[in-house]
Amino acid sequence: MILGIDPGLENTGWGVIDEGVVEMGVIVTTRSQSSQRRLEKIFKEIKMIIQKYQVKEVAIESLYFAKNAKSALKVAEAIGVIKIAAEELSVKVYEYTPLQIKIALVGYGRAEKEQVEVMVREELAIKDKIEVSHAADALAVALTHKFTSSFVRA
Repeated sequence: MILGIDPGLENTGWGVIDEGVVEMGVIVTTRSQSSQRRLEKIFKEIKMIIQKYQVKEVAIESLYFAKNAKSALKVAEAIGVIKIAAEELSVKVYEYTPLQIKIALVGYGRAEKEQVEVMVREELAIKDKIEVSHAADALAVALTHKFTSSFVRA
């Protein structure tokens, strides 16, 4: 099982895949919560997901470039607690840039989000549009890891 994660402080998308989609969702926090409470929620829910689905590897979309330093710091904090959650459960973490994800799924580094989602749906045999974009992004990360790791191991 691979857990793909689209990290964020307000919305952390996640998707578990094996041969197909096992489950997907979003961890939502609110601005009215303290930063510590929000990070704790992400940490606890990621640990629960790893345990529930017996995840073997975690793939995270890395923070490659950000126009807004303040929001980049919040995403970096979320990535940190996700890594700690995985470490506590002895699950290895892999990171992929948005460019790597687009190339792995579409073959073009400047692909639009919609193009990436179409490829995710096609690869995982999902008929309908994925309603929450953060979950779709998380599945894209998981698929990138699946493609990349199978290529490296071959």
